[in-house]
Amino acid sequence: MPVVAKTRVITEKIAYLIKQGLAARHIAAVTFTNKAAREMQHRVSKLLAQGTGRGLRVSTFHSLGLEILRKEHKALAYKSAITLFDEQDKLTLLKTLISHSNQYDPEQTDAYAHAISSWKNAFVPSTVALSVATTEQQPAALLYADYSRSLKAYNAVDFDDLILLPVLLLQQHGEILEQWQNKLRYLLVDEYQDTNATQYQLLKLLTGNLGRFTVVGDDDQSIYAWRGAQPENLMQLQNDFPRLHVIKLEQNYRSTGRILKVANHLIAHNPHVFEKKTLERIRLWRAITRLKP
Repeated sequence: MPVVAKTRVITEKIAYLIKQGLAARHIAAVTFTNKAAREMQHRVSKLLAQGTGRGLRVSTFHSLGLEILRKEHKALAYKSAITLFDEQDKLTLLKTLISHSNQYDPEQTDAYAHAISSWKNAFVPSTVALSVATTEQQPAALLYADYSRSLKAYNAVDFDDLILLPVLLLQQHGEILEQWQNKLRYLLVDEYQDTNATQYQLLKLLTGNLGRFTVVGDDDQSIYAWRGAQPENLMQLQNDFPRLHVIKLEQNYRSTGRILKVANHLIAHNPHVFEKKTLERIRLWRAITRLKP
């Protein structure tokens, strides 16, 4: 699916929902980078009448998670003004914890950090990690528990917590979940193939049984496997939401037939969630070419 086509699906759907009477403040669109979010916001604003987009949320997953955490900090026993630890802060804290115990190997600091991040992205809280860890993973799981306690003591969260903690919060507090479901009555997700297990849990909780959402994605364009992205989340949607309607965007407006033939040949070797074949819109492509100065 061409990137421009996927993003346009989201922006046009937002405009459609608002024109159909759904207040913009009840709509949230999420993507993976601040740049993509700003671009989406810009495109939507050009489609809407002045003032009708007031309150619309267009952000990254993590910005939405941070909004939930700051709003509901008391339910998680956090104080206001939660501190966000970046990767350097995270490593510094881990090194401090490692230096205070002889059960950790200082040379494995980076490996421990990666394991903790992977568990959080796979929706494995620190209270569960020890029970699922292999023998080799036991030190990392123990450090994960120490790290989580220390973060709480600092009234801090790390980048991965911005998704994990809102999911745990919404699972454990039905009244707060209901409030957020009423606040965000329609959810749209761009580049859905790059969601991880915890982000998918957040989607399921916020959309609830009604499944009021639109996602766009392409399993052949997944680029975040290194941080837990699961293209199979596309298929999981069909299992969890049987009424899901799948629309394939197989027409390409950017490339010639020769380029698409090679591309289709290459991606045919990929494991596919959904079979597809990108086709050229020859007439439109030629028309656009002729319009160029």
